[in-house]
Amino acid sequence: MRIVMGAQNCGFGPVSELVAVSRQLVAHERVFVGDGVAAVFARRNADAFDAMYDTSGLSESTRSAAIEDLLRGSDHVVSVMDAELVLRSVVAGRPVAMVDSLFSFWQLTRPLTEILDLCTAMPRSRFAAADQHLSGLTPHERIVAAHLLATHSVVQNFPGVTERAADLAALGGGSRLRVTGSIVDIEGLRDVVRTAEPDYDVLINIGGFKNFLLDFDVNNEYVRLIHRWIPDLLRDWPRFRRVLVCGGPFGEGREQTLRAAGGRADCRLLRQRELLQVAATAPDYLMAPGLTTLHESITLGRLPLAIHEQHYAHVFTMRALDGTLFGRMGGRFTDVVPCHPLPEDDVAGTAALVELAGRIREDQQLYAEYRKTFNERIEQYRALTPPQRRQGIEELGELLNGAPTHSVMTEILGAPDAA
Repeated sequence: MRIVMGAQNCGFGPVSELVAVSRQLVAHERVFVGDGVAAVFARRNADAFDAMYDTSGLSESTRSAAIEDLLRGSDHVVSVMDAELVLRSVVAGRPVAMVDSLFSFWQLTRPLTEILDLCTAMPRSRFAAADQHLSGLTPHERIVAAHLLATHSVVQNFPGVTERAADLAALGGGSRLRVTGSIVDIEGLRDVVRTAEPDYDVLINIGGFKNFLLDFDVNNEYVRLIHRWIPDLLRDWPRFRRVLVCGGPFGEGREQTLRAAGGRADCRLLRQRELLQVAATAPDYLMAPGLTTLHESITLGRLPLAIHEQHYAHVFTMRALDGTLFGRMGGRFTDVVPCHPLPEDDVAGTAALVELAGRIREDQQLYAEYRKTFNERIEQYRALTPPQRRQGIEELGELLNGAPTHSVMTEILGAPDAA
């Protein structure tokens, strides 16, 4: 079976989940198509696919024609939160599975019934006509619409998922929805050498970073704040002599090394399985609160410390997990500016976080508070006993568990000998 696969071009979360799903489908021909930061990650993990089509830099007409050609030659499509790929698949008459780790996050400004009515009445002769028909939907609503349009809907468990799944089921649109546990690279996680000597004293994983607003050179105040803080981390924590800062801003020729107080911090973008090896062995692990990274850490039996929020989805995640040790312990920008207004909106909320990171980086008093409160969080984290850490992992595992992703995808695509 030839499977065309794509992911939302928003950070590394969606495409890392796509890589995880793809690695479980080795009996099939797996063809990646995508652009931007999703293509960057896919290229770094090219062994997860049999063929790759990077559409970055193509004109819209050329890109559209290339995707349509791939879809015509496919047997099935897997989309991780890429609503456009689902829509193109439906128009092309190809079965498509919509995979989503943020199902309960999407904000709706109109009733589900209205979205369902639009999907039911959508013309399916041409992509342009279908796209225009749904043009009044917000980006979040288009993702929910993609679930209603897709042949199969696969969602990773999280607080609020059960309730939203019930809402879709009540409309008759959720009958194909399956709730899974962690969408992670199970084989890669299983194969890490946990007894290996660590190369680093601490891993700081800031993820892909780039999304609809954030970029490596524009609206990058968060990365610039991290860049200012890393030398101070080396000064404040003499035990951190070897630090790895891993993430999208340090790939594609952007690697650098920072030194201070006899320590060094390597800022790099690793291949996914190399990163998993570091995550399994580094004594301490700090991470931007992305769900894929968190699920990987849980599977490794490592309780990480969440660092400050990059975008509004991170705020949503930390609020939803506030009742857990991970949620209570994590760093937040409200530690620094408790009364900073945050619009309850994905774009506006993310823009407010960009502005806040810039204020903290430039204001000496705010930066001193950021440094102090961050150190307090790290100190609390490092003081946890092994039993406390195990309990923190177990409560996350119980909250986020679900059916194995591999068994769900096998059910959808069929066993390899039936492909």
